[in-house]
Amino acid sequence: MNCYKYFIWGSLCLFSALILHGQEKDIPFRVNQLFDFNQPQTLGLDFVKGIETSTIFSPQENDNKYNHGVVLFPFKGMLYAQWQSSSVDEDGSDTQVFYSRSLNGTDWEQPVAMTQKWKQGIKTSGGWWSDGNTLVAYICVWPDKTKGFKEGYTEYITSIDGIHWEDSKQVMGSNGQPVLGIIEQDVHALPNGRLITAFHMQPGLMVTPYFTDNPLGISGWKAGKMDHLTSNNKSMSRELEPSWFYRKDGAVIMVFRDQNSTFKKLASISKDNGLTWTLPELVDTPDSRAKQSAGNLPDGTAFMVNNPSGNKSRFPLVITLSKDGFLFDKAYLLRSGGKDLQPLRFKGRYKRAGYSYPKSVIWGDYLYVSYATNKEDVQCTKIPIDSLSYKKGK
Repeated sequence: MNCYKYFIWGSLCLFSALILHGQEKDIPFRVNQLFDFNQPQTLGLDFVKGIETSTIFSPQENDNKYNHGVVLFPFKGMLYAQWQSSSVDEDGSDTQVFYSRSLNGTDWEQPVAMTQKWKQGIKTSGGWWSDGNTLVAYICVWPDKTKGFKEGYTEYITSIDGIHWEDSKQVMGSNGQPVLGIIEQDVHALPNGRLITAFHMQPGLMVTPYFTDNPLGISGWKAGKMDHLTSNNKSMSRELEPSWFYRKDGAVIMVFRDQNSTFKKLASISKDNGLTWTLPELVDTPDSRAKQSAGNLPDGTAFMVNNPSGNKSRFPLVITLSKDGFLFDKAYLLRSGGKDLQPLRFKGRYKRAGYSYPKSVIWGDYLYVSYATNKEDVQCTKIPIDSLSYKKGK
């Protein structure tokens, strides 16, 4: 890893911290009052200009009718989609991980199984990473419940052509031992190349920020130091399923689902490239108590994608933007409720109407957002990055 990059990035963070010293407490970010809750289908927002939505997989009568956890990633000129799938129910005993590929982000190949049914438990989608030469697919492994609550660990498989895959191995920590946690699907890199995500650690699911300087993201993972808020559930942390972006001052902001059902986001700040994190705090912006996706556009613009309904409704699907990562002051529709939301066709455990668990990736001149509609249709929305610009007049 280039030490000069770390010097510049670290100096920026230190300089920003010195500026803030002696001033009022640094909050993770703020969000303008952007949403009209008297219009629950759209929240009073307009659609982003130029967006296109495509269906990666839509189950028919004889297909797996439960599909969820959709994650996209570009590799060697193609866009890859990974998700978990089962015949009827969420986390059914027949759950497998599938993937598909596309040359244009619109037309998709027939899905292919990445994992087989597992008698000792289930395996679910864990997302992707690549160093440009090798594609890594993370697989979340959930052994049968033996302690009365859910917990697991993370494996990975690799490919150099996106077709042929090596045998699975466990993701390794900086201590040379497997990381005993479920990876969050949002691995991405700081400008200096450091990878950051989170693992939901054993015992139970205790979320912990992790980072590595291994460019392939398969080893060297080290836990950042972060305390937890008090949780209503002893087997899991209040903070769950995070994503992250960086601010203009270099601080990294990790955004969490709040399992205590405030229907707002929790967020934590790191000013040392993920080594230490502030105690998560509630941010006054609505959420649906579900996964979200956050990141930065090529010009540094921070974004968050979620369902800002303020209740359990997972519609509409919205992108919220900030020029500097301190104040989010723009929001646009990606998918709305009403006529834009196709009906749920098949019943199943924990299935619900809406656009669940969005994840995002930049490919070319577009931001792609993937999600499961009604937890059955695997879909993605393609957004021209230029439509999200803060340039004058836009």
